[in-house]
Amino acid sequence: MNPLVPIACLAFVNARTSLSNRKMSQCLATASRDALASLPSLNTSDGSAMKADALADQLKGKRVALYFAAGWCPMCTSIEPSLLQFREAAVSSGKDVEIIYVPSDRSEADVIKRTKAMGMLSVPIGEEADAMKKRYKIWAGAECMKLGIGRRSGVPALVVLDSKNGDEMAFLSAESEGVKALSNWPLDDDMGLW
Repeated sequence: MNPLVPIACLAFVNARTSLSNRKMSQCLATASRDALASLPSLNTSDGSAMKADALADQLKGKRVALYFAAGWCPMCTSIEPSLLQFREAAVSSGKDVEIIYVPSDRSEADVIKRTKAMGMLSVPIGEEADAMKKRYKIWAGAECMKLGIGRRSGVPALVVLDSKNGDEMAFLSAESEGVKALSNWPLDDDMGLW
């Protein structure tokens, strides 16, 4: 049996060992549909809106994380070379990673400049990015007047998402731990494989 099959599907497979490949594909698609639905609309690295079917294809077979950061933040820009090396090393080891940028930048042009340079999808700046920041309680100190003081972390930080519902499966506090935080990414946990 494939070890990458979500737990909800395992019980179904065990109950019916003659399950067809088509039904198994439907089961897997159902599990990841909730994860995809948990994401806000996303932009490609050039700032254009990402279509839903293209997004599903882009994330398929990858481990997904939200990267909360800003180009004006020295801690963010200093960790990014290591973050990009981490992504390359993960891909080289057969563990593809997709990092989605959640911007605290000051303009859409700044976001596009950064996502192009890093090759990342992004949450649109403004209300959608702010909603993700509030959901995960991560925003820059400069945003406290707008978003409040009830945050758990500033930027940079990463939230690794599970593939079942798009829920948080790991929090990587790069603000307090720096590059060491990347070692806490659960790359071997199959629940993170989209």
